[in-house]
Amino acid sequence: MNLFSQISSQHGTPRVHQSALPKWLTHLGAPGLFFIAVIDSSVIPLPLPGSTDLLLLWLVAHSGNPWLLTSMAISGSLVGGYTTWDVGRRGGEDALHQHVPARILKRVIAWVKRHPILAVFVPAMLPPPIPLLPFALASGALGVSRNRFLIVYGTARTLRYSLIAWLGVVYGRHVIQIWSGTLQRWSAPLLWVFGGLLVAGVCYGIWKIRGLRKSPIVANHTSRAKRSLAD
Repeated sequence: MNLFSQISSQHGTPRVHQSALPKWLTHLGAPGLFFIAVIDSSVIPLPLPGSTDLLLLWLVAHSGNPWLLTSMAISGSLVGGYTTWDVGRRGGEDALHQHVPARILKRVIAWVKRHPILAVFVPAMLPPPIPLLPFALASGALGVSRNRFLIVYGTARTLRYSLIAWLGVVYGRHVIQIWSGTLQRWSAPLLWVFGGLLVAGVCYGIWKIRGLRKSPIVANHTSRAKRSLAD
């Protein structure tokens, strides 16, 4: 018997009647968790920071397979984190100015230059409000290698989501009771709000990425025009 199964049997995760659970949340399952983890680690903003953590906690608490769910959260986060790193690598300084607020840009750049490993590990390991996007983008823009980024980032995510899954196994009863007692009646409005904001975030992220890809083209056309006028 594996570790998660032993803990689960000891603490007795409860069976709660289906009507007390938001079906839309439990039906997401491992594929939905993977999808949320990809977006959560990408340049596309999610309406609720730490959505992957909350969904993983809930699914494990509701008797989901903790090993499968943790693996899906880690792999989805790796895909999203890599795309963010790649956007920074391709876009360079333009990507940083597009996606990182000006008030923290200089500090992010300085931190990544001085501590390239910690600048990836700490934001990937710690939950919100510690931001991940600026550091993942800066890692790509400032030349942190792909292999180093993925190894450090993957290690941090593995530790983080393993801890979340463990909490779901041990404290699953309390998670379900809190939801059923206080938040159940708001499940439908929360779903619609979350879904609408998610669609808006996806559209916004695509618009930002397209603008980032067009900027080097516009710059090239401008420089060619200047050269032709000079000739």
